[in-house]
Amino acid sequence: MSGATLRLVVEGPFGPMTLHEQDGRIVRLEWRADPGEGSALLHEAARQMGAYFAGSLAAFDLPFDWGQGLQERVRRAMAAIPFGQTRTYGEIARDVGAPAQAVGQACGANPVPILIPCHRVLGRAGLGGFSAPGGVETKVALLRHEGAAGLLI
Repeated sequence: MSGATLRLVVEGPFGPMTLHEQDGRIVRLEWRADPGEGSALLHEAARQMGAYFAGSLAAFDLPFDWGQGLQERVRRAMAAIPFGQTRTYGEIARDVGAPAQAVGQACGANPVPILIPCHRVLGRAGLGGFSAPGGVETKVALLRHEGAAGLLI
């Protein structure tokens, strides 16, 4: 990444979030307000997030910085999990050819939560973690929003 980072604050059900764009790709979502210069891409991402939270969008269509190596494979595997469904760290580990612990670390390092849905990845016997304020409670709220709450029982 070499270009300037552009930012746009988006209000959501969990408070303000800041979307970051660099070189024409969404590179980060932060769980705080950090106002900056927006762009057409950031406004489109904000529109899609609004539609997601309103229940009228199930998949984001945005250019992301997927990372490299294992990080890229895990992020793409997370993005492939359909709205309202979940997978386990172990299932993704089998798909990407890595240990479940490494997959968990890659999920935790996801710089674009919600848009790349790390909240849809669960532990074998529990929810696993989540980077948002509120942690696992926010993860559960996102899963309930998607209608996946029955999978938690």
